[in-house]
Amino acid sequence: MSRVIHQLLNFLLVRSRLAWMPIPVQRGFLAGSWWSIYPWTSYWRGTHEPAVQEVLIGLGNIRGWTCWDLGAHYGFYSVGLARRVGPDGEVAAFEPNPLSCRRLAYHRRLNRLSCLKIFAMAASDHSGQMELYTYGELTSTTTHLAYEGETRVEACAPLAVLAVRLDDLVAAGALRPPDLVKVDVEGHGHRALAGMSEVLRRQRPHVLIALHSQPEESGVLEILGPLGYAPTLIGSPPSPSGSWIGREIFFRRPT
Repeated sequence: MSRVIHQLLNFLLVRSRLAWMPIPVQRGFLAGSWWSIYPWTSYWRGTHEPAVQEVLIGLGNIRGWTCWDLGAHYGFYSVGLARRVGPDGEVAAFEPNPLSCRRLAYHRRLNRLSCLKIFAMAASDHSGQMELYTYGELTSTTTHLAYEGETRVEACAPLAVLAVRLDDLVAAGALRPPDLVKVDVEGHGHRALAGMSEVLRRQRPHVLIALHSQPEESGVLEILGPLGYAPTLIGSPPSPSGSWIGREIFFRRPT
């Protein structure tokens, strides 16, 4: 199949009702839940980020926990966590991309997860309006807030979104303090952690984070290191340069 035909079929499928057809998940972190059949079939096939799934499954019984999912996308981890924390727990999913947020809400309805709260906004170190760089592809997994030094040009196709400091939401009573924070926000993770510095200091939750840039990597370590967190690289060893960019890191709650 030519690349053009494949792109055309993908374009049509993503925008059709067929893409929303429910399918049961047979294995992995989402086993026993319902998912939409297309796109990203690795989610319902159970093959998405297996090393990360293993870490979360390895947490054991987390009933009653509060979990934050920053950069929730379609809700793979949000749904899996919500099923595990149960009705006495709470999962807060943050997703500024409106198309991703719509699919996330659909997966919440499919699985009847009243403990899953959705926030159509980004987590950052300040509250207010920001721009999501989409490059014209809202269906992509890599829409993002601007990287340090990234030039704003027309091709960025920026979309205005809301951002919030999570410390502010906790102070206002809109969020429970977390036991686990999962972060995958395309280079903005250190900013998100800076916006929850008080929660990190008081609560010391587990932190699972995907790193996408050098400023994000160094910023995360600068925030979590003084709090007693030690990083554990998930999956295969680091690159020869020692960089963890493009990898997931687990920071277990300090004892």
